[in-house]
Amino acid sequence: MIKIYHNPRCQKSRTALAYVEERDENIEVVEYLKNPPTAKELKEVLQLLKMKPMDIIRKKETLYIDSYKDKEFTDAQWISILAEHPVLIERPILINKNKAVIARDEATLKSF
Repeated sequence: MIKIYHNPRCQKSRTALAYVEERDENIEVVEYLKNPPTAKELKEVLQLLKMKPMDIIRKKETLYIDSYKDKEFTDAQWISILAEHPVLIERPILINKNKAVIARDEATLKSF
């Protein structure tokens, strides 16, 4: 089963969803702005991505710029911030078994 953290208002997220729908019938779509991941789920996603919380933050997002830019937080604090403000999470995130990617471009989609 492929899980996608999806924002239907995002063109790249819609493209990724269409791509996986063409290739797999067993898809779990998580509209993460409506159903935000918990801190525990975010930790698991970060482990699969092999990334730190700062790596999945949307740094052009107004909330980040106004409230968090140039501030120091631990990874645990960033995870809590992301769980509280899912708009800061980069998208789309695709997960299949023990592999995850942030599928922002076609090459990443094809490699997944």
